[in-house]
Amino acid sequence: MSLTSAVAFIARRLGAMAVLLAVLSFAVFCLVYLAPGDAVDALLGGRPSSPELVATLKEEHHLDDPFFTQYWLWAKDALRLDFGTSIQTTLPVTDEIGARFGPSVLLGVYSYLLTLLFGVVPGVLAALRQRRALDRGLVAGAVVALSTPPFVLGILLLYLFAIAVPVFPAAGKGQGLLDQLWHLTLPAVALALTVSAFLLRHTRASMIGVLSQDHVAFARARGLSTRRIMVRYLLRNALIPVVTVSGVMLTYFVTGAVLVETTFSLGGLGELLVRSAESNDLPMLQGLTLMIAVIIISANLLADLAYLAIDPRIRFERRA
Repeated sequence: MSLTSAVAFIARRLGAMAVLLAVLSFAVFCLVYLAPGDAVDALLGGRPSSPELVATLKEEHHLDDPFFTQYWLWAKDALRLDFGTSIQTTLPVTDEIGARFGPSVLLGVYSYLLTLLFGVVPGVLAALRQRRALDRGLVAGAVVALSTPPFVLGILLLYLFAIAVPVFPAAGKGQGLLDQLWHLTLPAVALALTVSAFLLRHTRASMIGVLSQDHVAFARARGLSTRRIMVRYLLRNALIPVVTVSGVMLTYFVTGAVLVETTFSLGGLGELLVRSAESNDLPMLQGLTLMIAVIIISANLLADLAYLAIDPRIRFERRA
């Protein structure tokens, strides 16, 4: 793929991301007006009102201005990562999100690495041992894992390895990197198992498809080593569809982490999202929703660009 076509593809994708984020930001802003009651009631969030507080909210959120003027002023603040003040804690939304961003990111990265370990490696082994006992056992285990929600796996792991056999801590996020990783092991495994089961089946199907290709048989006929065939012909081609689902995997980590973080009391973004929804903290919900949308959209862009590193022969045409 030439440099010009790569730049054009990235520019088109960035343009599409900007349009999508604009639409999402407008929908998120409308949450204030979609909530029961008027905008002031939504921003009060159940707090007792007073004329002074109502006047302050109207001035802070420009509620006396026309609707689209309000959205434009809110969007300009959102671009500066200013989403106002949390109704629940009366602290800036950005500060609240920043304080909980680290554990959630570490949990997502940890879960992603475990997913690759539990999904790609067994998927390759299952494809190489097709229709044998190992293949059938791995596929059966994947079906069970796919059928189990992550919070159920979290509760099971919590009982087995934090209560029955107290190897891992039952709650909290720990102090320092190694201690945090130790505390995040059970929730990361709970998140990774379901996704890795999906990735295992995807990798297995992709590998089986590549194994039947003529170029693999020709490479074997040329006497190439098994290692070279595996790395250059099998994995490189089989992992292309796997990269396709990377964006979907991250979406699952974001949504699945909501219940898993609550189960293990990690104090991350998922737990903050649940608390904000329970308390109708609309400024916090707006900030979290937009931030999660940016992460998911960016991950999908990175997944598309990862094609270039795996196989430079791929061409991203305009219709892509």
